[in-house]
Amino acid sequence: MNLKLIHNPQLVTRNSQLSITGSKSETNRLLLLQALYPNLTLENTSNSDDSEVMSKALQNAQPATRNPQLINVHHAGTAMRFLTAYFAIQEGKEVVLTGSNRMKERPIKILVEALRQLGAEIIYEEQEGFPPLRIKGKKLSHSKVNLPANVSSQYISALLLIAPKLENGLELTLQGEITSVPYIKMTLALLTEIGVETSFIGNTIKVNPQPATRNPQLLTIESDWSSASYWYSIMALSEIGTEITLSSYKPNSLQGDSVLVEIYSAFGVETIFENNSMLLRKTHNPQLTAYNLQLNNCPDIAQTIAVTCFGLGLPCRLTGLHTLKIKETDRLEALKTELTKLGAKVTVTHESLTLEQSESINPNISIKTYQDHRMAMAFAPLAIKVPVVIEEAEVVSKSYPTFWADLKSAGFSVVEQ
Repeated sequence: MNLKLIHNPQLVTRNSQLSITGSKSETNRLLLLQALYPNLTLENTSNSDDSEVMSKALQNAQPATRNPQLINVHHAGTAMRFLTAYFAIQEGKEVVLTGSNRMKERPIKILVEALRQLGAEIIYEEQEGFPPLRIKGKKLSHSKVNLPANVSSQYISALLLIAPKLENGLELTLQGEITSVPYIKMTLALLTEIGVETSFIGNTIKVNPQPATRNPQLLTIESDWSSASYWYSIMALSEIGTEITLSSYKPNSLQGDSVLVEIYSAFGVETIFENNSMLLRKTHNPQLTAYNLQLNNCPDIAQTIAVTCFGLGLPCRLTGLHTLKIKETDRLEALKTELTKLGAKVTVTHESLTLEQSESINPNISIKTYQDHRMAMAFAPLAIKVPVVIEEAEVVSKSYPTFWADLKSAGFSVVEQ
């Protein structure tokens, strides 16, 4: 479905209150840990498609049979990476892990090679280096593995999550400059929370073996900061004095995207934490002449920031974006194409985006989303400035299923075309 978004000042509530679903990143990590340690109970889990796919795959995994079980994760990249590691240690089970056509184009060789170093048995069913994968679960006795440090943190986290179940734990050496450190630290913090001993010194990460957790535990998942990014963008593009309250968030978050607090303060958005919620308030218009930002540690919010800058008429240069080319779509090229339709002047490289200053936005432009949830939601805040149409708007269910309903509740007109 295509949705036309219109900002109607008469409809807008200056102080809305929204409950955002639990973090997809935390949920998917903890779902895997819960499968390994069944005495864990999770609260405020994400209702995203990705987390639903992850949960279903773990719950429906069958005992060893003569024929391999087919497991389809569709577009869920995190599930593909995490489940590859998970099924590699499920002794006696054999699965074929597959996904959508786009998933079959997303590389996974680095993770597969790392698991093979540990002794895993994984075969490519079609193209070398890409899903689908035939995985024969077995006991992995090797404990040392090396990885390039600039790979997706999901490869690293996949290994770390299964590490406490390995006979000798894991010693992971990262070669080069590490990217996405916050996501690695999130994984280690969650392991620590359930009692696993870990260390991260220099470029070496160690995880001690832990066959079982000691006592039942209830773990409450913080709401998703990536989902909050779209509301930060809406606040930045809104009139001074506009407010919105989001729950449940905390100032000492494990999520790398919590850097939004600092980034959007430069756009005139103040963040106030209170009673497990945060209030976002537009306090002033930005005075920046140009905005340069290194997003190595939080590439998922690059689309939101680029659109915010365009909406404010600010030039920007965003770097550290090399992982965006292998997401649901090539996000850098997609951003360039759609922003250009709106009247922007954009150039991209393999790891950066440069946006020139602009004075106007073309109205009623139809934004192609490329089956990418973040494209749909990142462009929605422009409705503050001009009417905009979002194609295939249902794609938001991948991470934030209630986004359009929440937008309506905040006073936007959302009309199906």
